[in-house]
Amino acid sequence: MDTRSIMQRDDAHVLHTYGRSPVALVSGKGMVATDAEGKQYLDFTSGIGVNALGFCHPAWVAAVSAQAATLQHTSNLYYTEPCGALAEEICRCTGLDAVFFGNSGAEANEGAIKAARKYSVDTYGPNRNKVLTLVNSFHGRTLATLTATGQDVFHHDFGPFPERFGYVPAGDFAALEAAADSETCALMLELVQGEGGVVALDKDYVTKVAAFCKEHDILLVVDEVQTGVGRTGTFLACEQFDLHPDIVTLAKGLGGGLPIGAVVMNRKVADHMGPGSHGSTFGGNPVACAGALAVMQELTDDLLAKDRALAETLRAGLKTLPHVTEVSGLGLMVGIALEEGIAAAAVRTACEQAGLLVLTAKTRIRLLPPLILTQEDVDKALAILRTVLEKL
Repeated sequence: MDTRSIMQRDDAHVLHTYGRSPVALVSGKGMVATDAEGKQYLDFTSGIGVNALGFCHPAWVAAVSAQAATLQHTSNLYYTEPCGALAEEICRCTGLDAVFFGNSGAEANEGAIKAARKYSVDTYGPNRNKVLTLVNSFHGRTLATLTATGQDVFHHDFGPFPERFGYVPAGDFAALEAAADSETCALMLELVQGEGGVVALDKDYVTKVAAFCKEHDILLVVDEVQTGVGRTGTFLACEQFDLHPDIVTLAKGLGGGLPIGAVVMNRKVADHMGPGSHGSTFGGNPVACAGALAVMQELTDDLLAKDRALAETLRAGLKTLPHVTEVSGLGLMVGIALEEGIAAAAVRTACEQAGLLVLTAKTRIRLLPPLILTQEDVDKALAILRTVLEKL
């Protein structure tokens, strides 16, 4: 089918909840996607941070194919080898103790909220259940995670919302002190606010927040759905903040292209999550877990060191481009602020036409390239961006 036919069928039968580009991708290999007419695109989006190893990485394809041909699903009524192997590896990489698997970042954050409340209610009684998040945050589109999201733009039309959530400005420690009371059970935050404009939190602020939470036994929940699995140059962004949270959530890059989410927690919290406290029919699916384990096995120290170096090169190059006023984020989670009057959406469209896939976040261009990128990929992306921006 050609692009027009694919678009027409999609528009006729798929709910119109996305602002799609007029591009129909039909195949991909490594860093390159190909559309229905054979045009190729250098991908600096990773499917919004999902394709950590790019398109159809051989090790990932082999692991997924082998597992799909062996055992595709059982439910969590039974044990499977891939689920336990992945959980063991995640615990090793995070220093935490137990994992619950779901199917998305929103599900992971829902699970984190439930686990935090369960611990606190068991420990302190039924009234200690308030969850604080940061203004400008994004935690998902289910009702609870939408409520946790600290952006009013996402809250229209979907009320009434679950109760017992509150918001504090990022970086304002005094506001957190004022908002946290005896009924607060958890603080959930992103170390880099992705949908909020790719803005990293201040390290001194994070240190104060962690100490405050520990002093008051307020569980610290770090949403690493987008920052985790090597995206910022370390397996968790927490490592760069010397942060040891009670709960971490993962998704996106973990599955390498298959849907998976993970709630990872310390023993203190895990001991309160017994049989019946949470569940998911598809959570821990053997095929998804096999794919995720393949991703983690490819995230070697050498690969992450290479990515840290390339991130520095990419960021330095971006700062030299016309109309760029700031380069934000951390590692290969990159935000590009533009001069007033330069629309990020227009830059995205022009890049697409020139063969480079990029994203936007509020008024910024956002880059989330696969972790397999090379210096050649960085150079090509910078050249296309320069050409596009010079014409504006």
